[in-house]
Amino acid sequence: MKLHRISAAALAFILVLAACQKGDSSKDSGKDESPPIPVEVNLPVRGDVYAVYSGTAPIEAFAQADVIAKVPGEVREILVEEGDDVESGQILARLDGDRLRLELNESRARLRKLERDYERNKDLREKGLISEGDFEKIQYELEALQASYNLASLELDYTQIRAPISGVVSARYIKRGNTIEIGAPVFRVTSFEPLVAYLFIPEREFRQIAPGQPVRIDIDALAEAEFFAEVTRVSPVVDPETGTFKITIEINEAERRIKPGMFGRMTIVYDRHENALQIPRSAVIEESGVTSVFVVEDGVAVRKAVRTGFSNNGLIEISEGLVDDDRVITVGQIGLKPDAKVTVINEADHVPAVTPEDLNAQTEGAD
Repeated sequence: MKLHRISAAALAFILVLAACQKGDSSKDSGKDESPPIPVEVNLPVRGDVYAVYSGTAPIEAFAQADVIAKVPGEVREILVEEGDDVESGQILARLDGDRLRLELNESRARLRKLERDYERNKDLREKGLISEGDFEKIQYELEALQASYNLASLELDYTQIRAPISGVVSARYIKRGNTIEIGAPVFRVTSFEPLVAYLFIPEREFRQIAPGQPVRIDIDALAEAEFFAEVTRVSPVVDPETGTFKITIEINEAERRIKPGMFGRMTIVYDRHENALQIPRSAVIEESGVTSVFVVEDGVAVRKAVRTGFSNNGLIEISEGLVDDDRVITVGQIGLKPDAKVTVINEADHVPAVTPEDLNAQTEGAD
């Protein structure tokens, strides 16, 4: 009887222990089941994507000239000011030419006298009254005096200071009444047609850049506007010291908002893929030399290997590995494991995909 009571107590203890173990097992299984990870998704978009090279360079005038005095003198008249448009050969200022004018008059008088002597001796030579040698001497004197007269005329003309090129007067160095010497700078004339930028590009890009390619120019001082130009020249050699080659970009901007000396960011478009599948660049994961993205399928994160192409404006081309209706995880993919359960916090079917135009608009709004 006593043994029976002990057996009953032992059986009750075993049942209670089994129940406790069952309860603990249920708690452990609940701990092992992780909650779904919240993510955001977007559908890929299609559009043209461009291959570009970007660099920075100062903008310069293609033609610029310092106007210098070719004869000494006092500044009597200034005809233009800074900012004025001038044509090649236009008179910019005048110097006094009193001394040069007197020298020209003297040279003219001597030339006229010798011309009369020459004509008179010409008749004498025809009559045989003067030797051929004497006549040739007079002829040489006439030619020398003619040259002296032309030189005096030229120096008098130099008192009218002229523009050597067409452009804009960008600097005036003289004032009325100044006495200047030969070689003194008087004006600077700058041509705005065209402006140029010289960009030095690494040699690895040599095969990509060619004349005629379009260039977009962004200038901080003119942030509200975009300017477009083209590559006009590509140097055929690479500088061995820097490993770069020089290209020339010509800029024709009729409104003259761009000024020489401004700093520009040049974006050269050298290739284009039309109607390419694109996703946000941030969605791409690169690990151990493998490029991949996560997509959502039946509430599970599925990792897909992809091949990428051109990238610009925050988007990257996907040439292999995705289709148009893949729900690509764009937020929450960092540290995500394959086959992990996820919950989409933005409705993929109702969230418009990020397009290149949307991304540009967002960027402009942030600025």
